[in-house]
Amino acid sequence: MDKKAKKRLDIINKKLQTLRPRLAGSREQADDPQELKQLEDEVAALEAEAAELKASK
Repeated sequence: MDKKAKKRLDIINKKLQTLRPRLAGSREQADDPQELKQLEDEVAALEAEAAELKASK
């Protein structure tokens, strides 16, 4: 894994650390269904990108 991929993976992991609690809170207090869908999509996209980067070692 090159330097650029490692840096991108670090950034993805940091974003996921902040998004997962927001997603959990949004599920508990479902005021805005669009926000819940947006957070789920964003987390899924970041997890897929992280898996792709890990697989391309």
